[in-house]
Amino acid sequence: MTQITQRILGLDIGTKRIGVSISDPLGITAQPLKAVKRKPENASVNEIKELCEKYSVSVIVAGLPKNMDGTLGFQAQDVLSYVELLKKNISVNVELEDERLTSKIAERALIELNKKPSKNKELVDVASAILILQQYL
Repeated sequence: MTQITQRILGLDIGTKRIGVSISDPLGITAQPLKAVKRKPENASVNEIKELCEKYSVSVIVAGLPKNMDGTLGFQAQDVLSYVELLKKNISVNVELEDERLTSKIAERALIELNKKPSKNKELVDVASAILILQQYL
């Protein structure tokens, strides 16, 4: 049996932070990794590039925040711009995954754990990245 060693990186790209998750080597589950500060953008791109190299990432899945009617708003345009920056600087395929409501689901999960989302924004970002990647898998 051949073991799959390439992983998939999940990203929840926000204006301040990027939540990052990683698949297991078999591509079955999504696991939390970290939150990366987005600014300055060249530093965040370099950090994501280093994660891709460290974990032998074959695909990056970025959440695309569509409006409820399926249209792309300001936030989606911002994500698309950042994805273009990733594509120019990282030699890994980048795919988009609809991420409608992932942040709300992540916030509710934290509330159930008696954690305030407003005081745990990095956890919300990473949990959203897990949801995006798990949906993709």
